[in-house]
Amino acid sequence: MASTLTIAAGERAAHRDGNVLRWLAAYTSSMVGDSVYYLALSWAAVQAGTPSQAGLVMTASAVPRALLMLGGGVVADRLGPRRVVIGSDAVRCAAVLAVAALLFLTRPGLWPLALLALVFGTVDAVFVPAVGALPARVTSRGQLARVQGMRGLAIRFASVVGGPLGGLGVALGGAAAAFGLAGLLIAVSVPLLVSVRIRELPPDDTAGSRGGTAWADLVSGLGYVRRHRVLAPLMLAIALGDLGFVGPLNVGLTLLSDERGWGAAGMGWVLAGFGVGAGAASLLLTVRGRLPHAGRVAGWSILAGSVAVGGLAFAPTVVAAVGTALLIGLLTGLSGAMCGALLQTQADPAYLGRVTAVASLVSLGLTPLSMPLSAVAIGAWGTGPVFVVSAVLCGLGGVVALCVRDLRRAELPR
Repeated sequence: MASTLTIAAGERAAHRDGNVLRWLAAYTSSMVGDSVYYLALSWAAVQAGTPSQAGLVMTASAVPRALLMLGGGVVADRLGPRRVVIGSDAVRCAAVLAVAALLFLTRPGLWPLALLALVFGTVDAVFVPAVGALPARVTSRGQLARVQGMRGLAIRFASVVGGPLGGLGVALGGAAAAFGLAGLLIAVSVPLLVSVRIRELPPDDTAGSRGGTAWADLVSGLGYVRRHRVLAPLMLAIALGDLGFVGPLNVGLTLLSDERGWGAAGMGWVLAGFGVGAGAASLLLTVRGRLPHAGRVAGWSILAGSVAVGGLAFAPTVVAAVGTALLIGLLTGLSGAMCGALLQTQADPAYLGRVTAVASLVSLGLTPLSMPLSAVAIGAWGTGPVFVVSAVLCGLGGVVALCVRDLRRAELPR
């Protein structure tokens, strides 16, 4: 009953809207395909080369994605997000299936895998901003927070299902079969997206994506984010939160598990606890549709999550670590959902591709730098001090959210 009170008269709830559900099915299929693809790529690279060569293949997509992401936001806003997502999925599907056929017929070595990674990274530079801009075109503004929760559930589902599916493909037919499965899953998204109805932007909103040149659009988008009283501090809060969170929950957790003797199984349980907590946060937003005081909720959940991140290094047992990870997942999932929902609802739809590109560049392009730094720091000072410093850095994101008045008072639409 409470969730329906936030739905305006004549507005259909997102989880009951067939148009939104078709978009969600397309997004989920594409994300599961991505998960299978990454497993297949890592397996094939390890089989075809040395560990260091496999590492280079796995990171080959990061450079073009980071360099081209801002330009990808311009493309998404200029051409329309659905057209860009459909084109991106078609290219990714064709590339993956081509490599699957090549691996089935020959043993080509590492070069097609490296080329595939480069293609994926280049396409991701336009795909990621377009995916972020699409929800505003398939539902009403009042349902964007609920859609953000649904999107979070799709991401969790893909991370849980994609790994076993990829492993099954490898077990039955090697990397070629796994790549083929990934290509088919990505292909499923294309007809679903074609069937999705797109809302037209209001006439006064379209100017933001119709500058004279692509460069003018890029400058306009960056200026829009910089001047925005909510989006500008929100980007800073996201950057600080992710920089303090990514290292400990990736490299740091592996080293912590090894140090405590928890082993791979223990680390798996800790990661499962995190996933359950993050999924619960997405489910909460999906069911409720809106949480009041979004800016404050984001700030306090970032702060509380940072304390839990620091506490993880001092968990005495696997059970305590799993419980702490569950709390981290719940709090960071809640803050991530709130930040994503605020980004979706505060940004002018005509700028959403570029706004998403800036946020994605912060998360996907800059925060991975914290992983090697965390590994080096843990080697020098140990897990405890590094987790605490990371927690302080993460907590600064919450401080920004709570200290900047416009972000602190930001609300999701009713």
